[in-house]
Amino acid sequence: MIVVSNKKPSQFTGDILVYFVRQSEKKRAPVCSDKLVQERIDHAFELGDCLGKKEECLLIYPERVFDGVRAKRLLIVGLGKDELNRELFRRAGGVIALKALALKAEKLFLVVPEELSFPVGDMAECLSEGLILGSYQFKKYKKEEEDEKGIEIKRIGLYVNDASMVHARKGVKRGLAAGNAGVAVRDMANEPGNVWTPQAFADFGEKIAREGDLACRIIEKEEMQQLKMGGILGVSQGSALPPKLVVLEYRTGKNVPTLLLVGKGLTFDSGGISLKSGDGMGDMKYDMCGGAAVMAAMQVIAEEKPGRLDVVALVPAAENLPSSTALKPGDIIRQYGGKTVEVLNTDAEGRLILADALAYGVEHYKPDAVVDVATLTGAVIIGLGHHRTGLLANNDELAENVLAAGERAGEPLWRLPLAEEYKEQLKSKIADLKNIGGRAGGTITAATFLQEFVGNTPWAHLDIAGTAWNYTEKSYIPKGPSGIAARTLIELVRSWR
Repeated sequence: MIVVSNKKPSQFTGDILVYFVRQSEKKRAPVCSDKLVQERIDHAFELGDCLGKKEECLLIYPERVFDGVRAKRLLIVGLGKDELNRELFRRAGGVIALKALALKAEKLFLVVPEELSFPVGDMAECLSEGLILGSYQFKKYKKEEEDEKGIEIKRIGLYVNDASMVHARKGVKRGLAAGNAGVAVRDMANEPGNVWTPQAFADFGEKIAREGDLACRIIEKEEMQQLKMGGILGVSQGSALPPKLVVLEYRTGKNVPTLLLVGKGLTFDSGGISLKSGDGMGDMKYDMCGGAAVMAAMQVIAEEKPGRLDVVALVPAAENLPSSTALKPGDIIRQYGGKTVEVLNTDAEGRLILADALAYGVEHYKPDAVVDVATLTGAVIIGLGHHRTGLLANNDELAENVLAAGERAGEPLWRLPLAEEYKEQLKSKIADLKNIGGRAGGTITAATFLQEFVGNTPWAHLDIAGTAWNYTEKSYIPKGPSGIAARTLIELVRSWR
């Protein structure tokens, strides 16, 4: 729990009292708003132990008689000397969370540095996000040792002056919502493939619909057959588990634009008959991170109830497994809407299930804009590493809005081109399209394939294969699934114009 408080820091008697300091440009000690704390900083600075560098920490055990500090520990966190930004406070929150977990601290009190020329609401929001995301643990299937049981942060207070209470509370509320969305994505991704199945996606969709007053519909296999969704049906035909197409709708009841969100929900991807190598195949339980991001974003949208747009979410959920009934290289399928696809590689399956969902969503809901999120190509890792999500779009304004949302969320994207010449690589002699275009420009040709199913609707595609796990090391990003894209989608909706 994170709360905003005007209780004086000197009254806090919990585990860790936190102050923030900036690095001085003139080789002077960092400046703190508390004079007694400043004395300890000055002494540590003389010893070279507290320079105020970004994410640098100084832990002090106060002598209560002299220090006027009643907390058990005093933590000084550096903010560096570069220009202040939202990510700086998010990462500071992550540093504090990690330190608290290491010290088995349960109660924290942070003094928000209002003396800095940065909005208090943004500081409170991003500190909250960092604290929530940085304290993430997934121990559901792990037997804990006695000395590890119950290690969690139970209460965090953010101190601000009376005049800043409203802004800080609003910031904390937003930060908690976004942070918890990232946690939800990680939880879904960390579940093994025998637990997080297509049915689990359907169950979760129905749960958040009940709790958030959303409309939910699950399109089952029989209806997919009637709708001729050959992509989802083809990919899933090697699995004993039936596919699901989860549909969630948030409606304002007003005459406002509609945003369509589509997330790839491949709950396990073996590659099918085009079998992946055994090394790292266990990570393919993460191939549903796009669907998880869309689901988590819808949960926040249901809570915050934006008034400027309606939002519809589609998550095609399936398994891609090899069997005697599985899709074979060379097979031809018919996607929703009638286009035929020659499937030359069954491991290029994500675009097949997304194509059905995109075509269906565009035709049925007539959205003003579409954003899809998918762990789609290994090629995006070659191009961008694990530091940027690949963005491809047919509309400059939508692309700029998504880029800005990612920047605010601390989830940077990089736009790649889309052009007519890439379509040449997808031409088939016996069908309308091939599902692969060769090694060259693999991320772009995958997006070019999807573009065939959105028509002229403004559309943006986020390829998160490089950022959904093994993401850039940060204080609030653990090893394993990062929870990427949910917060970007939330920011996109919050800032919609």
